[in-house]
Amino acid sequence: MSESEMDAAIEALCRSKAEEFRLIGYEYVTSKDIWNCVSSKYEKEGIPPLYRLVNDILSLKALTFMNYMTLSAYKGSSFD
Repeated sequence: MSESEMDAAIEALCRSKAEEFRLIGYEYVTSKDIWNCVSSKYEKEGIPPLYRLVNDILSLKALTFMNYMTLSAYKGSSFD
């Protein structure tokens, strides 16, 4: 799998998770928000293997995501 194919697959997974969150009432969640939340865990250790990325994206809970967004807001991160 090439890097561009992997990026496209990860983007599709993040888009799918964002759609799932919209279905349960989180209307303004984007795939970029999902990726920022999931990838924040990898800042120190680097990007993990693909199977772990897929698992982390698909198993992301709304509560975990909202905690990340709240902490980001307190830290002063801008949301695009």
